[in-house]
Amino acid sequence: MAKLTESKLTESKLTESKLAGTESRSNSFMKSALEILGETGRTDFTVLEVVERSKTSLRAFYQHFSTKDELLLALIERIMAQATQQWRAETTGLSSADALRALIDRISAPAESSTQDSINRGLTFYNDHLIETRPREFARVLEPLHELFGDILRRGIAEGTIRRAVDVDTSATILMQLVLGALRLRSLGAELYGVPVDSAHIYEFAVRGLAG
Repeated sequence: MAKLTESKLTESKLTESKLAGTESRSNSFMKSALEILGETGRTDFTVLEVVERSKTSLRAFYQHFSTKDELLLALIERIMAQATQQWRAETTGLSSADALRALIDRISAPAESSTQDSINRGLTFYNDHLIETRPREFARVLEPLHELFGDILRRGIAEGTIRRAVDVDTSATILMQLVLGALRLRSLGAELYGVPVDSAHIYEFAVRGLAG
């Protein structure tokens, strides 16, 4: 029995090692893609560029991702999951109004560096491509953020600051898309009437439509 148990433990460790290796390689490809985005702000790079930067092979890449879109979906999913986890922690315990304001501020805040700005711009415009070509997968990526918006709206309904008749899921979707497009809105407002659209404008617009 002792030998059998030891054998199973060894097998388990080997499996864990393989999984760790797979995750490490996958992380390497995502890291390389993120570096290219940060340097160039473009998403039209090739799989070969990613492979060369990660010092691996095309064969290794296609063992993890079938296309560049799949790689970028995985990258966006990871970024969105980590960011949403942080935003949820920051808004827990706040009133719905304060939580909504804080969340809108965080998502629409200007980039803190030129590298982050390049990443934001690249992924913002690439999102349009994913919405058109892989809507189901992209919707899955956005689920954590959509859920957070929904939870804040439900909190507001319970507090009496948001109308009970509000369709939470639909409103959460509209709000989420509006805030995610804040980068475009800043530019659009400035070009149309000379005033960039910022988080305060978005928050005010949202509250007027949701107020109880």
